[in-house]
Amino acid sequence: MSIPAPLSPDAWMTHLFSAKTARQGGVVRRKLRDVERYVGRDVFENELKRRGYHAVENAGQLIVFCNQEPIRVIL
Repeated sequence: MSIPAPLSPDAWMTHLFSAKTARQGGVVRRKLRDVERYVGRDVFENELKRRGYHAVENAGQLIVFCNQEPIRVIL
């Protein structure tokens, strides 16, 4: 059994933002650990800014809002 090659940073980012939910302006969730491992936090945040997207972090998870709508935190 062969071990699959890890995704390149570009391939990982393409995979994330080409997901059906992301393409439809929805919400995707990724582990912060995976973001740091595959692309790095700075690169990821720069891509969010470039796209005009927002994200929140909680308990090692990043929730990415794949649209440019404002975010309101509900308590």
